[in-house]
Amino acid sequence: MLKTITTAVVQIAEGLGAIVGIRAGTEEPAFTVEREVDGVQIRRYGPRVAAETTIGADEESARNQGFRVLAGYIFGANSRKDTIAMTAPVAQQPSEKIAMTAPVATRRTSSGEWVIRFFMPSKYTLETLPTPNDDRVRLVTVPSETVAVLRFTGNIGPDSVATHTDQLVKTLYRNDIETKGDPLAWFYDPPWTLPCRRRNEVVIGLDDDQFTLGKGS
Repeated sequence: MLKTITTAVVQIAEGLGAIVGIRAGTEEPAFTVEREVDGVQIRRYGPRVAAETTIGADEESARNQGFRVLAGYIFGANSRKDTIAMTAPVAQQPSEKIAMTAPVATRRTSSGEWVIRFFMPSKYTLETLPTPNDDRVRLVTVPSETVAVLRFTGNIGPDSVATHTDQLVKTLYRNDIETKGDPLAWFYDPPWTLPCRRRNEVVIGLDDDQFTLGKGS
């Protein structure tokens, strides 16, 4: 009973914390900050494992649909969910749950579809993750990369993301930093978090050579 009460209290506290942007116990992929330029961080990430899905819809609808598909996977729709033959009495135990991590990443493909991605906790590899039951979910390795990141709060609608992406690209252009690939958007908080407390980021890949050779510095 005490354990149940304690768990409930923790869940309530975490839920209230999420409203004001407190991310208790939420793992994020590790990175190092290589430098900062006019409010933009240049970050270096190592390899990461992610679950992703592709959705053909407008940006906000794709984000919502993709979130639900991926949430199903991490909340037990996978190959290690326990199945127990019908006997008497019926016994139940928790199926495997994969912890939620941040950020949730979105990017647009050349065909106009959206890729929604959940990064997996660092303890997992492709080999140790359970297989998704839903064939719309893919498990992938995201290679190490250097990226430019602009953080912002508030609205996460398409117009806001586009405005901050434009700001990021212009900042990099002014500083002679060359980009590669398409911009991404990363979201760290649930929808009920107060807009002023949300952590959102727009991200774009960079060519490593310009830093190792001293360009862009």
